[in-house]
Amino acid sequence: MIRHYLLALQFFTRIPVTGKLAEWVGYSPAMLRASAGHFPGIGFLVGALSALSFWGVYTLLPQQAATVFVAAALSTVFSVMLTGAFHEDGLADLADGLGGHVSREKSLEIMKDSRIGTYGTVALLLALSSKLALLSLLGQLNLSICVIALFLAHVVSRTMPLLIIKYLPHVGDTPQSKSKPLADAIENPTLLVAALWCGAAFALVLFWRPAFIWSAGLIAALCSTWWMYRFLRRRIQGFTGDALGATQQLSELSFYLGVLLAWPRS
Repeated sequence: MIRHYLLALQFFTRIPVTGKLAEWVGYSPAMLRASAGHFPGIGFLVGALSALSFWGVYTLLPQQAATVFVAAALSTVFSVMLTGAFHEDGLADLADGLGGHVSREKSLEIMKDSRIGTYGTVALLLALSSKLALLSLLGQLNLSICVIALFLAHVVSRTMPLLIIKYLPHVGDTPQSKSKPLADAIENPTLLVAALWCGAAFALVLFWRPAFIWSAGLIAALCSTWWMYRFLRRRIQGFTGDALGATQQLSELSFYLGVLLAWPRS
């Protein structure tokens, strides 16, 4: 399990797993499929570090009205540096491919193009600005809740793509796709590992606030994933690696929104 976790860390972040450690971890398509259960574990690490950076920036800077926005912006920069904008790239490519009214085959061809277009640019701007706005509002309401929501959102949002893999077929250019090892549907034990990571994250924070607001975030993430599932099934009859990245981004934003919607009722 440690090797599978380190392989996921190597695949989905810029955190170095090199040299003798990389040799010990090894690689095979079967190992990468098994490592899928640890995607929420990557969110556990990235979310914890991003939350810590948010808290550190907020407490070290002068306490002004804009401080929470600066903390949200710098913690977002930090998380993007950790992941190499892996998921943001998927969101932009999916928006370019499915933003216009083109055929399924043309959409898949556009998504393989590394250049970013109008739809991808707009999607990135909207996603990043929405994240900054939601985190800023959460920080203004309560610093602890914002930090915890940031942590949990990274864990939950990296669980949601596994549901897409589970219930939709892979439709990318399989021989060339980075998500080729995930073309086969993941099995229930892999989902169980992911659920354990999620359960551990929620268990750590339940004593901070009633479970209601965290449950609202989870429900919102599930709803956005359900929408993405229906959208992908209708437009391309399956998923690509870009679709998984877009699902992560959408469910992360939905988690923050769900927490905010539940806040007045908590």
